Amino acid sequence: MIRIIKWLSVVSTIGMVFILLGGALVTKTDSGAGCGDSWPLCNGQLIPSDITPELVIELSHRLVSSVIGITVLSLAVLCWIFIGHVREAKFLSFLSVFFLVAQGLLGAAAVMWGQSDFVLAAHFGISLISFATVFLLMLLVFEVDKKFDTSSLYIKKADRIHIYILTVFTIIVVYTGALVRHVNANLVCRDWPFCTNNSPFAFSEYTFHQWVQMGHRLLAGILFIWTILFFIHVLKNYRQNKVMFWGWLTTLLLILMQVVFGALIIFTSLNLWVAILHAFFITCFFGNLSYFILLSNRSAKQDQDVKV
Repeated sequence: MIRIIKWLSVVSTIGMVFILLGGALVTKTDSGAGCGDSWPLCNGQLIPSDITPELVIELSHRLVSSVIGITVLSLAVLCWIFIGHVREAKFLSFLSVFFLVAQGLLGAAAVMWGQSDFVLAAHFGISLISFATVFLLMLLVFEVDKKFDTSSLYIKKADRIHIYILTVFTIIVVYTGALVRHVNANLVCRDWPFCTNNSPFAFSEYTFHQWVQMGHRLLAGILFIWTILFFIHVLKNYRQNKVMFWGWLTTLLLILMQVVFGALIIFTSLNLWVAILHAFFITCFFGNLSYFILLSNRSAKQDQDVKV
């Protein structure tokens, strides 16, 4: 049964990535209204008669989300039953279903009633958290037979707090990035990293869209530098630990690729595939951070056990 759960967890995690990228594709191609204002039907029909590219993209996203929703629900139930003895299993099982439902309801509400750009921008962040819970469930399943064991890792309290704050800050950066797209501010600044059609210091000349774009770039730059500095800290304090070293090296490479593809969005005038890869790398980056939150929580539990 564990082998079946492993395969199901892998399929669910990959499927969640496709849901995230599919949602990004819907947004970046303005296909959210491809099925009109009806949900779960498309233009009020089970099988639409008037086929458009926007309809194909939106309907495909809905179908993928439905299929993966079933696999995630199955994974959550099986994990609850068969690995429920693992400390985090039941909690993550619940969260995986909860955020998947929240993600679907928010998407349905946007289709049927519409939402403000500020509310729609939160959709990608909720999808990221939903992905992270399924990703962590997969890691728990692969830990069961001890082929993937991190029980010897201990993360110091100060570093745990650092990781928590960094993760929250990442969600803020993700939100501002989604807001850039939803308010159509992607190409308001044709240069990078500064918006040189205005002086970078003449703030009074900036429009709302430029403020959104440059605000996101500033926060993304801080996140990039922050990740570099924490990786240097890991080199000094956890170099002998393979999980910390390789995990944070991978995290650093992912945020580097995120920055590169963020710049390429401007240089390629919003090339669709570049934009999709931009969403992919932040998804993987957040997945890594969520894993280190799991490890940090285990270290905090060790501290509590010692005090007792």
